[in-house]
Amino acid sequence: MEVMTPRGPAVVEVDEPERARLLLVLTHGSAGGVDAPDLLAVRDAALEGGAVVARVMQAFRIAGARAPGSPDRQDEAWAAVLSELRSRWPDLPLVQGGRSNGARVACRTAERVGAEAVVALAFPLHPPGKPERSRADELRGAGVDVLVVNGDRDPFGVPDPADAARLVIMPGEGHDLKKDPARVGEVVAEWIFHYAP
Repeated sequence: MEVMTPRGPAVVEVDEPERARLLLVLTHGSAGGVDAPDLLAVRDAALEGGAVVARVMQAFRIAGARAPGSPDRQDEAWAAVLSELRSRWPDLPLVQGGRSNGARVACRTAERVGAEAVVALAFPLHPPGKPERSRADELRGAGVDVLVVNGDRDPFGVPDPADAARLVIMPGEGHDLKKDPARVGEVVAEWIFHYAP
């Protein structure tokens, strides 16, 4: 499914369960795609629990860019995609999230798009080797509950437990969370259905 945004088209892959209880919208990191192992594992676990899962390839990636550019422009395009998805499933509670840069977008836009909660996979707390450039304010400013799942060996850092509703640290995992993606999926599915009827 293609959604036109102010920044060009975004592409959304949707998986639907037999009986939907929740809408989960996920997106990728700045240089990645929606087929990252952790995103696929979250999709599978959430689908099994009754979530419509929409994985969004953002407009900047469809345009061929490796970096999202201005946060304001990225967030504007994200809000356009979410508006379209909300119009298709208006009665389902919304949880949104993503990995790395996608987690940042989900935190920054949560209140704007009416999300009940955010799933932040491999939240990039700071650029590697630059802990003084913390992005913790994006977590704190989400305005909704945030689940953070990070590896204990992530060079982008690990957020403080006080900055999220729940922090799960995966032992032995780096930024890609690919050693045990099924466990990542389980952790997310356990948590998101607190927001479903």
